[in-house]
Amino acid sequence: MADAKTFFETTLPQKISNDPAKAKMVGAVYLFVIDGDGGGTWTVDLKNEPGVKSGDAGGAECTLKLDVESWNALQTNPQSGMQLYFQGKLKVTGNAMLATKLQQILGA
Repeated sequence: MADAKTFFETTLPQKISNDPAKAKMVGAVYLFVIDGDGGGTWTVDLKNEPGVKSGDAGGAECTLKLDVESWNALQTNPQSGMQLYFQGKLKVTGNAMLATKLQQILGA
């Protein structure tokens, strides 16, 4: 399992470039804010020009805030998102329904 920095700067951009059409099918812009050692902030555009940018590039329709431990749990099991949300470990702002589409890109 890659840490958040490796995932957002290497793994996810590779997944997107391997299948940009699949990424565009998600059709949204996300902001991930991951707190803790190895965390950071990334904008994931799966709508306009599919890709990942470090920091808040603006235009996010859905923002997900969580700590590194919760990120690791989510990456290990993308279906755990609802559980993390109801435990208060994953905070979603903006269009929360868009968060449900992330399994398509976060999963293996």
